[in-house]
Amino acid sequence: MHEIINWLVATVGAMGYPGIFILMAMESSVIPIPSELVMPPAGYLVQAGKMEMWAVILCGTFGSLFGAYLNYFASQYLGRPLLIKYGKYVWITEEKFAKVETFFLRHGEISTFIGRLLPVVRHLISLPAGLSGMNHLKFSLYTLLGAGIWVTVLSWLGYFIGSNQDLIFAYSHQILYGVLGLSALIIIVYIKLQPKKEDERG
Repeated sequence: MHEIINWLVATVGAMGYPGIFILMAMESSVIPIPSELVMPPAGYLVQAGKMEMWAVILCGTFGSLFGAYLNYFASQYLGRPLLIKYGKYVWITEEKFAKVETFFLRHGEISTFIGRLLPVVRHLISLPAGLSGMNHLKFSLYTLLGAGIWVTVLSWLGYFIGSNQDLIFAYSHQILYGVLGLSALIIIVYIKLQPKKEDERG
């Protein structure tokens, strides 16, 4: 792991801001490089005076959006025909697909935002968004919001801790637990507000 951290620091340092953009785009798409291995080294380079924090955060955030859109368009143009044609072999009927699509159309915003904060899910959340044809403005907004929070946290973590990979992973896990708790709280509040919204519409 020490060698990987050193390689990433060297890679980000050599490629600069485009390197952050490319690595975070890969992290958001089908090549899930952990963001915990990309953004903290970039934050460390900020602390060393070799980069600017605002540029690091912007490159990481928009790299995440770019990678998310790769998945979005892949699922939008390839996923639906394949899923409808072959889904029956894995018990995904067209009826079940329609239900999932309807759910995402109703709750796509909160799903996209929370999904960007969660490990594993952040690599996959763009797929149902593409399948359901989620509004581009909403998809971009909630992806940028969720990714921006996560990128900012990891960048400042690297800034304050430096290149100590053991501490980075220890604090990353603590931050993850905090994010999971916050996400659960947001979901609870969102669910509780739903009946009120429906009453107002009625």
